[in-house]
Amino acid sequence: MPIRTFSQKHKMSRRSRGRPRLEDIAAIEKRLLAVALKEFLQHGYGGTSMLRIVKAAEISKTTLYARFPSKENLFRAIMRRQIERLDISTSLFPHGKLPDLKRGLISYANRALDMSFEGDLLEVNRLIYSEAQRFPELGAAAAERAQIGIDQVAAFIRKCAAAGGAPCKNPQYAAEAFMFMLRGWYVNIMLTGRKVSQLQREKWVEHTVHILLSDWSKW
Repeated sequence: MPIRTFSQKHKMSRRSRGRPRLEDIAAIEKRLLAVALKEFLQHGYGGTSMLRIVKAAEISKTTLYARFPSKENLFRAIMRRQIERLDISTSLFPHGKLPDLKRGLISYANRALDMSFEGDLLEVNRLIYSEAQRFPELGAAAAERAQIGIDQVAAFIRKCAAAGGAPCKNPQYAAEAFMFMLRGWYVNIMLTGRKVSQLQREKWVEHTVHILLSDWSKW
């Protein structure tokens, strides 16, 4: 069995410390996103710098920039983490049943609106609408998030069409109409500060989906 010198052992020790485990990397990134979110919400997008985040997270610039090359990349990562955490797409199949277009869209809409009026997701949306004019990258990040939802709903519409034997010429357009109707209502409530009960919201969702599906055959 070969005997390693102190120098060889020292080099191996340094090399092992320089290669963090995957779980350590995930923990670092999770903490960075949490700290960055707090800074964005407290100081605004324009008032938050990468240096401020470095200080708040008590890390080196190298650690931050190695994972997120810019403030825009960091903000997009925060939004992607929110989407992954919410996983609203599962509500398209309530109770795990076969595709049901009306029930799925109503379930999805209620879940999306319910989550959008809660916690840091509401605060992030307010930040986007208050600063997007000055920082176009915020609008781009919001559009990227919206597109994920549109693609999910479009895929669901295709499944419903296939299961029901009804043709659907433009599922993407139908999904866009659905999502933009939701966003328009949500933004109106958010910006005006009106109080809407769960019952009122659910009633609006049901009527909206009913209108959208009233001419389903021409989709």
